[in-house]
Amino acid sequence: MACEGIEVEVQGWHGLDDVPEDWGRSVVTIGVFDGVHRGHQQMVARAVDMAASLGLPAVAVTFDPHPDEVVRPGSHPPQLTDTRRRVELLASLGVDAVCVLPFTVEFSRMSPDEFVQTALVDRLHAAGVVVGENFRFGHKASGDLDTLRTLGEKYDFVVEGVPLLSDGEAISSTRIRAHLADGDVEAAAAELGRPHRVEGVVVRGHQRGRALGFPTANVESPQHTAIPADGVYAGYLRCTDSPSRYEGQLWPAAISIGTNPTFENVTRTVEAYALDRDDLDLYGMHVAVDFTTRLRDNLKFDSIDALIEQMHADVDEARRLTGG
Repeated sequence: MACEGIEVEVQGWHGLDDVPEDWGRSVVTIGVFDGVHRGHQQMVARAVDMAASLGLPAVAVTFDPHPDEVVRPGSHPPQLTDTRRRVELLASLGVDAVCVLPFTVEFSRMSPDEFVQTALVDRLHAAGVVVGENFRFGHKASGDLDTLRTLGEKYDFVVEGVPLLSDGEAISSTRIRAHLADGDVEAAAAELGRPHRVEGVVVRGHQRGRALGFPTANVESPQHTAIPADGVYAGYLRCTDSPSRYEGQLWPAAISIGTNPTFENVTRTVEAYALDRDDLDLYGMHVAVDFTTRLRDNLKFDSIDALIEQMHADVDEARRLTGG
Protein backbone atom coordinates (compact mmCIF):
# COMPACT_ATOMS: atom_id res chain seq x y z
CA MET A 1 0.00 0.00 0.00
CA ALA A 2 1.38 3.42 -0.91
CA CYS A 3 0.63 6.95 0.18
CA GLU A 4 1.98 9.85 -1.92
CA GLY A 5 5.17 8.06 -2.80
CA ILE A 6 5.68 6.52 0.66
CA GLU A 7 5.78 2.74 0.46
CA VAL A 8 4.20 1.17 3.52
CA GLU A 9 3.29 -2.39 4.30
CA VAL A 10 0.36 -2.92 6.60
CA GLN A 11 -2.36 -5.45 7.04
CA GLY A 12 -5.76 -4.21 5.95
CA TRP A 13 -8.91 -5.72 7.42
CA HIS A 14 -12.53 -5.06 6.49
CA GLY A 15 -14.47 -6.05 9.57
CA LEU A 16 -13.47 -8.10 12.57
CA ASP A 17 -13.81 -11.39 10.72
CA ASP A 18 -10.74 -10.41 8.67
CA VAL A 19 -8.52 -10.26 11.75
CA PRO A 20 -6.25 -13.33 11.66
CA GLU A 21 -7.21 -16.06 14.08
CA ASP A 22 -3.69 -16.11 15.49
CA TRP A 23 -3.53 -12.34 16.03
CA GLY A 24 -1.86 -11.69 19.37
CA ARG A 25 -1.99 -8.72 21.71
CA SER A 26 -1.79 -5.25 20.22
CA VAL A 27 -2.18 -1.55 20.91
CA VAL A 28 -5.31 -0.11 19.32
CA THR A 29 -6.23 3.45 18.40
CA ILE A 30 -9.86 4.13 17.47
CA GLY A 31 -11.61 6.97 15.68
CA VAL A 32 -13.53 8.04 12.62
CA PHE A 33 -10.27 9.75 11.59
CA ASP A 34 -11.96 11.86 8.91
CA GLY A 35 -9.13 13.90 7.44
CA VAL A 36 -6.42 12.17 9.48
CA HIS A 37 -5.53 15.70 10.59
CA ARG A 38 -2.62 16.78 12.77
CA GLY A 39 -4.54 16.00 15.96
CA HIS A 40 -5.26 12.49 14.69
CA GLN A 41 -1.62 12.14 13.67
CA GLN A 42 -0.49 12.84 17.23
CA MET A 43 -2.95 10.28 18.56
CA VAL A 44 -1.77 7.59 16.15
CA ALA A 45 1.86 8.46 16.92
CA ARG A 46 1.19 7.89 20.62
CA ALA A 47 -0.32 4.48 19.85
CA VAL A 48 2.68 3.55 17.69
CA ASP A 49 5.06 4.65 20.47
CA MET A 50 3.16 2.66 23.09
CA ALA A 51 3.16 -0.41 20.86
CA ALA A 52 6.91 -0.11 20.28
CA SER A 53 7.56 0.17 24.02
CA LEU A 54 5.55 -3.00 24.62
CA GLY A 55 6.98 -4.87 21.65
CA LEU A 56 3.51 -5.18 20.11
CA PRO A 57 1.89 -4.23 16.80
CA ALA A 58 -0.26 -1.09 16.51
CA VAL A 59 -3.72 -1.22 14.96
CA ALA A 60 -5.85 1.72 13.80
CA VAL A 61 -9.61 1.12 13.84
CA THR A 62 -11.90 3.32 11.77
CA PHE A 63 -15.49 3.12 10.53
CA ASP A 64 -17.37 3.09 7.23
CA PRO A 65 -19.78 4.69 6.61
CA HIS A 66 -19.54 7.73 8.86
CA PRO A 67 -21.46 6.91 12.08
CA ASP A 68 -23.62 10.03 11.70
CA GLU A 69 -25.11 8.65 8.48
CA VAL A 70 -26.32 5.54 10.33
CA VAL A 71 -27.37 7.12 13.62
CA ARG A 72 -28.96 10.20 12.00
CA PRO A 73 -29.63 9.36 8.33
CA GLY A 74 -29.15 12.35 6.04
CA SER A 75 -26.76 14.08 8.42
CA HIS A 76 -23.52 12.80 6.85
CA PRO A 77 -20.99 15.65 7.13
CA PRO A 78 -18.86 16.62 4.13
CA GLN A 79 -16.11 14.03 4.01
CA LEU A 80 -12.49 15.18 4.15
CA THR A 81 -11.15 11.77 3.08
CA ASP A 82 -12.84 8.73 1.64
CA THR A 83 -12.19 5.35 3.23
CA ARG A 84 -9.44 4.34 0.80
CA ARG A 85 -7.54 7.58 1.32
CA ARG A 86 -8.02 7.39 5.08
CA VAL A 87 -6.52 3.89 5.15
CA GLU A 88 -3.54 5.09 3.09
CA LEU A 89 -2.90 8.00 5.44
CA LEU A 90 -3.22 5.87 8.57
CA ALA A 91 -0.87 3.29 7.07
CA SER A 92 1.71 6.00 6.35
CA LEU A 93 1.79 6.90 10.07
CA GLY A 94 3.43 3.63 11.09
CA VAL A 95 0.63 1.36 12.24
CA ASP A 96 0.93 -2.33 11.48
CA ALA A 97 -2.71 -2.85 10.57
CA VAL A 98 -5.81 -0.82 9.71
CA CYS A 99 -9.22 -2.30 10.50
CA VAL A 100 -12.27 -0.73 8.82
CA LEU A 101 -15.38 -1.64 10.80
CA PRO A 102 -18.67 -1.53 8.86
CA PHE A 103 -20.85 0.82 10.90
CA THR A 104 -24.34 -0.68 10.74
CA VAL A 105 -27.54 -0.11 12.70
CA GLU A 106 -26.85 -3.34 14.60
CA PHE A 107 -23.31 -2.22 15.37
CA SER A 108 -24.58 1.15 16.63
CA ARG A 109 -26.80 -0.64 19.15
CA MET A 110 -23.90 -2.35 20.92
CA SER A 111 -23.42 -1.27 24.52
CA PRO A 112 -19.98 0.07 25.42
CA ASP A 113 -19.16 -3.23 27.15
CA GLU A 114 -20.27 -5.26 24.11
CA PHE A 115 -18.14 -3.17 21.76
CA VAL A 116 -15.06 -3.48 23.97
CA GLN A 117 -15.46 -7.21 24.46
CA THR A 118 -16.29 -7.99 20.82
CA ALA A 119 -13.75 -5.74 19.07
CA LEU A 120 -10.98 -4.89 21.49
CA VAL A 121 -10.79 -8.02 23.64
CA ASP A 122 -11.97 -11.01 21.63
CA ARG A 123 -10.49 -10.06 18.21
CA LEU A 124 -7.76 -7.45 18.64
CA HIS A 125 -6.58 -8.60 22.09
CA ALA A 126 -5.85 -5.05 23.17
CA ALA A 127 -3.07 -4.46 25.69
CA GLY A 128 -3.44 -0.70 25.26
CA VAL A 129 -6.03 1.61 23.72
CA VAL A 130 -5.37 5.20 22.62
CA VAL A 131 -8.28 7.52 21.80
CA GLY A 132 -9.05 11.22 21.66
CA GLU A 133 -10.09 12.88 24.91
CA ASN A 134 -13.58 13.45 23.49
CA PHE A 135 -14.03 9.83 22.36
CA ARG A 136 -17.59 8.50 22.60
CA PHE A 137 -18.72 4.96 21.83
CA GLY A 138 -21.50 2.45 22.33
CA HIS A 139 -25.26 2.78 21.94
CA LYS A 140 -26.35 6.43 21.82
CA ALA A 141 -22.69 7.42 22.48
CA SER A 142 -23.20 6.40 26.10
CA GLY A 143 -19.55 5.50 26.65
CA ASP A 144 -16.75 8.04 27.14
CA LEU A 145 -13.10 8.03 28.16
CA ASP A 146 -13.91 7.23 31.79
CA THR A 147 -16.13 4.33 30.68
CA LEU A 148 -13.30 3.00 28.54
CA ARG A 149 -10.84 3.23 31.44
CA THR A 150 -13.23 1.30 33.68
CA LEU A 151 -13.62 -1.38 31.02
CA GLY A 152 -9.85 -1.44 30.56
CA GLU A 153 -9.47 -2.36 34.22
CA LYS A 154 -12.09 -5.09 33.75
CA TYR A 155 -10.49 -6.58 30.63
CA ASP A 156 -6.82 -5.88 31.38
CA PHE A 157 -5.77 -3.14 29.00
CA VAL A 158 -4.47 0.38 29.64
CA VAL A 159 -6.20 3.44 28.21
CA GLU A 160 -4.78 6.80 27.19
CA GLY A 161 -6.81 9.83 26.13
CA VAL A 162 -4.93 12.21 23.84
CA PRO A 163 -5.96 15.84 23.32
CA LEU A 164 -6.38 16.55 19.61
CA LEU A 165 -4.06 19.52 19.64
CA SER A 166 -1.38 20.99 17.44
CA ASP A 167 0.81 23.82 18.74
CA GLY A 168 -1.60 24.13 21.68
CA GLU A 169 -4.68 24.64 19.49
CA ALA A 170 -7.58 22.21 19.33
CA ILE A 171 -8.04 20.67 15.89
CA SER A 172 -11.24 19.10 14.66
CA SER A 173 -12.61 17.80 11.39
CA THR A 174 -15.60 20.10 11.93
CA ARG A 175 -13.36 23.17 12.02
CA ILE A 176 -11.48 22.05 8.90
CA ARG A 177 -14.79 21.63 7.08
CA ALA A 178 -15.69 25.19 8.08
CA HIS A 179 -12.39 26.47 6.65
CA LEU A 180 -13.15 24.73 3.36
CA ALA A 181 -16.71 26.09 3.29
CA ASP A 182 -15.13 29.56 3.56
CA GLY A 183 -12.64 28.78 0.80
CA ASP A 184 -9.74 29.06 3.23
CA VAL A 185 -7.75 26.12 1.90
CA GLU A 186 -4.55 27.39 3.51
CA ALA A 187 -6.05 27.24 7.01
CA ALA A 188 -7.42 23.78 6.22
CA ALA A 189 -3.99 22.63 5.04
CA ALA A 190 -2.34 23.97 8.20
CA GLU A 191 -4.60 21.79 10.34
CA LEU A 192 -4.57 18.76 8.05
CA GLY A 193 -0.80 18.83 7.75
CA ARG A 194 -1.11 18.70 3.93
CA PRO A 195 -3.26 20.31 1.22
CA HIS A 196 -6.92 19.31 1.15
CA ARG A 197 -7.61 16.84 -1.63
CA VAL A 198 -10.68 16.17 -3.77
CA GLU A 199 -10.65 12.91 -5.69
CA GLY A 200 -12.84 11.56 -8.45
CA VAL A 201 -13.16 10.38 -12.02
CA VAL A 202 -12.60 12.70 -14.98
CA VAL A 203 -15.84 13.02 -16.97
CA ARG A 204 -16.80 14.91 -20.11
CA GLY A 205 -18.20 18.38 -19.49
CA HIS A 206 -19.14 21.15 -21.90
CA GLN A 207 -15.48 21.34 -23.06
CA ARG A 208 -15.60 25.13 -22.94
CA GLY A 209 -12.18 25.27 -21.31
CA ARG A 210 -10.63 23.49 -24.30
CA ALA A 211 -12.36 25.90 -26.69
CA LEU A 212 -10.93 28.83 -24.70
CA GLY A 213 -7.40 27.38 -24.71
CA PHE A 214 -7.46 25.92 -21.21
CA PRO A 215 -8.49 22.23 -21.38
CA THR A 216 -9.66 21.17 -17.93
CA ALA A 217 -10.21 17.85 -16.18
CA ASN A 218 -13.82 17.86 -14.98
CA VAL A 219 -13.64 15.85 -11.75
CA GLU A 220 -16.76 14.00 -10.62
CA SER A 221 -16.29 13.32 -6.91
CA PRO A 222 -18.23 10.89 -4.70
CA GLN A 223 -21.27 11.95 -2.70
CA HIS A 224 -20.48 13.75 0.59
CA THR A 225 -17.03 14.95 -0.59
CA ALA A 226 -15.91 18.14 1.18
CA ILE A 227 -15.46 20.56 -1.71
CA PRO A 228 -14.07 24.06 -1.03
CA ALA A 229 -16.20 27.16 -1.62
CA ASP A 230 -16.79 28.32 -5.18
CA GLY A 231 -13.80 30.18 -6.57
CA VAL A 232 -10.50 29.83 -8.39
CA TYR A 233 -7.54 28.14 -6.73
CA ALA A 234 -3.92 27.18 -7.31
CA GLY A 235 -2.88 23.63 -6.59
CA TYR A 236 -1.93 20.34 -8.18
CA LEU A 237 -3.55 17.68 -10.32
CA ARG A 238 -2.36 14.12 -9.80
CA CYS A 239 -3.27 10.96 -11.69
CA THR A 240 -3.97 8.15 -9.23
CA ASP A 241 -5.40 5.72 -11.80
CA SER A 242 -3.59 2.40 -11.79
CA PRO A 243 -2.46 1.16 -14.16
CA SER A 244 -2.34 4.06 -16.59
CA ARG A 245 0.27 5.90 -18.64
CA TYR A 246 -0.09 8.90 -16.30
CA GLU A 247 -0.02 6.94 -13.03
CA GLY A 248 1.67 8.94 -10.28
CA GLN A 249 2.26 12.01 -12.45
CA LEU A 250 1.75 15.40 -10.82
CA TRP A 251 1.00 18.69 -12.58
CA PRO A 252 0.74 22.24 -11.18
CA ALA A 253 -2.80 23.40 -11.82
CA ALA A 254 -5.31 26.20 -11.82
CA ILE A 255 -8.61 24.95 -10.40
CA SER A 256 -12.12 26.32 -10.74
CA ILE A 257 -15.06 25.39 -8.55
CA GLY A 258 -18.55 26.61 -9.28
CA THR A 259 -21.24 26.91 -11.91
CA ASN A 260 -19.37 28.97 -14.54
CA PRO A 261 -21.59 32.05 -14.12
CA THR A 262 -20.49 33.63 -17.41
CA PHE A 263 -22.19 30.75 -19.22
CA GLU A 264 -25.14 30.64 -16.75
CA ASN A 265 -24.62 27.00 -15.86
CA VAL A 266 -26.43 25.53 -12.85
CA THR A 267 -24.32 22.42 -12.22
CA ARG A 268 -21.47 22.87 -9.74
CA THR A 269 -18.21 21.44 -11.02
CA VAL A 270 -14.57 20.98 -10.00
CA GLU A 271 -12.31 21.62 -13.01
CA ALA A 272 -8.52 21.50 -12.98
CA TYR A 273 -6.27 22.83 -15.75
CA ALA A 274 -2.80 21.27 -15.74
CA LEU A 275 -0.65 24.31 -16.50
CA ASP A 276 0.61 24.47 -20.08
CA ARG A 277 -0.61 20.97 -20.91
CA ASP A 278 -3.06 20.48 -23.75
CA ASP A 279 -1.99 16.92 -24.56
CA LEU A 280 -3.48 15.04 -21.60
CA ASP A 281 -6.28 12.53 -22.12
CA LEU A 282 -7.60 11.82 -18.63
CA TYR A 283 -11.20 10.88 -19.43
CA GLY A 284 -12.36 7.99 -17.28
CA MET A 285 -9.28 8.11 -15.05
CA HIS A 286 -9.19 8.57 -11.29
CA VAL A 287 -7.42 11.78 -10.29
CA ALA A 288 -6.71 13.82 -7.18
CA VAL A 289 -6.85 17.62 -6.93
CA ASP A 290 -4.84 19.25 -4.13
CA PHE A 291 -5.75 22.82 -3.15
CA THR A 292 -2.95 25.10 -1.97
CA THR A 293 -4.09 28.73 -2.42
CA ARG A 294 -7.34 30.57 -3.15
CA LEU A 295 -6.89 33.08 -5.98
CA ARG A 296 -10.28 34.79 -6.25
CA ASP A 297 -14.05 34.50 -6.12
CA ASN A 298 -16.05 33.37 -9.13
CA LEU A 299 -17.06 36.28 -11.33
CA LYS A 300 -19.52 36.77 -14.18
CA PHE A 301 -17.75 38.45 -17.10
CA ASP A 302 -19.34 40.74 -19.66
CA SER A 303 -17.56 39.08 -22.55
CA ILE A 304 -15.64 35.94 -23.47
CA ASP A 305 -12.55 38.07 -24.14
CA ALA A 306 -12.68 39.46 -20.60
CA LEU A 307 -13.00 35.90 -19.24
CA ILE A 308 -10.01 34.70 -21.28
CA GLU A 309 -7.91 37.66 -20.08
CA GLN A 310 -8.72 36.80 -16.45
CA MET A 311 -7.99 33.11 -17.06
CA HIS A 312 -4.53 34.02 -18.34
CA ALA A 313 -3.97 36.08 -15.19
CA ASP A 314 -5.17 33.18 -13.01
CA VAL A 315 -2.84 30.75 -14.76
CA ASP A 316 0.12 33.12 -14.37
CA GLU A 317 -0.58 33.46 -10.65
CA ALA A 318 -1.06 29.71 -10.23
CA ARG A 319 2.24 29.14 -12.05
CA ARG A 320 4.00 31.57 -9.72
CA LEU A 321 2.55 29.94 -6.60
CA THR A 322 3.15 26.33 -7.60
CA GLY A 323 6.50 26.69 -9.30
CA GLY A 324 4.84 25.47 -12.51
